[in-house]
Amino acid sequence: MTRMTRSATAVAIGLCLALATAGCAGGEDDGASGGGKGTVTLWTNAMEGRGLVFWQNAAKEYKAQHPDVTIKIQSVQNEDLDGKLQNALNSGSAPDIFLQRGGGKMQAMVEAGQIQALELSGADRENVGEAALEGVSIDGKVYAMPMDTQPEGIYYSKDLFKKAGITAPPTTTDELEDAVAKLKAINVAPIAVGAKDAWPAAHWYYNFALRECSQETMQEAAKSLTFEDPCWTKAGEDLADLLASDPFQKGFLTATSQQGAGSSAGLIANHKAGMELMGNWNPGVIADLTPDKKQLPDLGWFPFPAVPGGKGEPTAIMGGAGGYSLSKNAPKEALDFLRFTVTKEQQEAYAEAFDTIPVNKAAQGVVTEPYNISALQAFNKAAYSMQFLDTVYGQNVGNAMNIAVVNLLAGKGSAADIVKDVKAAAEKG
Repeated sequence: MTRMTRSATAVAIGLCLALATAGCAGGEDDGASGGGKGTVTLWTNAMEGRGLVFWQNAAKEYKAQHPDVTIKIQSVQNEDLDGKLQNALNSGSAPDIFLQRGGGKMQAMVEAGQIQALELSGADRENVGEAALEGVSIDGKVYAMPMDTQPEGIYYSKDLFKKAGITAPPTTTDELEDAVAKLKAINVAPIAVGAKDAWPAAHWYYNFALRECSQETMQEAAKSLTFEDPCWTKAGEDLADLLASDPFQKGFLTATSQQGAGSSAGLIANHKAGMELMGNWNPGVIADLTPDKKQLPDLGWFPFPAVPGGKGEPTAIMGGAGGYSLSKNAPKEALDFLRFTVTKEQQEAYAEAFDTIPVNKAAQGVVTEPYNISALQAFNKAAYSMQFLDTVYGQNVGNAMNIAVVNLLAGKGSAADIVKDVKAAAEKG
């Protein structure tokens, strides 16, 4: 996102800061008067709907318990968030709390001294869980508060699958291509993708790389930013093979991922497409785009299919490991608010607002939707989880990878060009 986003990302969330220097659109605030040391500002990518309402309600509930503290919410479009946040961090005008992607992006913020390590109590760690904290830790220090588990997979319409004669979700790439053919036969776009936003299309490459490359290869690339293993090219070739089956909707190169009925999520919401590869924020986005603003009754989920001969574990999951970070000058009240958001009651509300899996295990009883149960089961069985590659490898390399993938899908590049462009970006630093 993006992700959660991404997106979308990656995981949508918010609190406000009218930060003119960052050029953000005006956000909604909690109605309380602000100003002074008691004001905490937060940026999120939750633009509308139940996600934004969650944060507004959390701000109000926190203020009811802490009358001297005002929480302000600023919504920033997901695709704009990283750039505007970096500008704010660099200029010393960052919000107190902000959505953190993790990975190389978080590493760069730590190295630049732009964010705080979080001093967590035993109760905080119990609420979040050590596995989630590990994903947002560097050298034993925690730099973000996770809000949910974020397994990525393929969301699909059970009704359209049944109509097309697809009796079970695909478990291999051959079965995926068979499903594509069957959906085309009933005049439904098999797979929706918002390639205009770049990262949703690139996630297809990420997942093919997850299957083709070993965990050791992907981890080493995160450290060295070298991409010599042939698995990186093979992943692009897998995507090119899928592209040859014409799986995506008409006009996918100019489609967005989350904005309106014509977006990839909108096509799923209105039964115009059968499948979409996306992170676990997607059900909330889809629900906001259905005609009645309610969740799609037949929404299902399955993990990315296995790739024959790949060196990656077939059960491995791609996902986010971000959360919310504190900028270097954030007051202690900002950390206290983050602690508040991972308590059982708030996590239950968060899960329902975002149709997601809360990080607090005590709140996971609210996970009742079949798609989230499927995702949670796959996550619990996964051999390992890998963060989104544009997060792991940092903004420069990640952006180059995303753009190169879109070029391949547009017929302007090859699998080898993806690796070439990524290497060039890594060398530039």
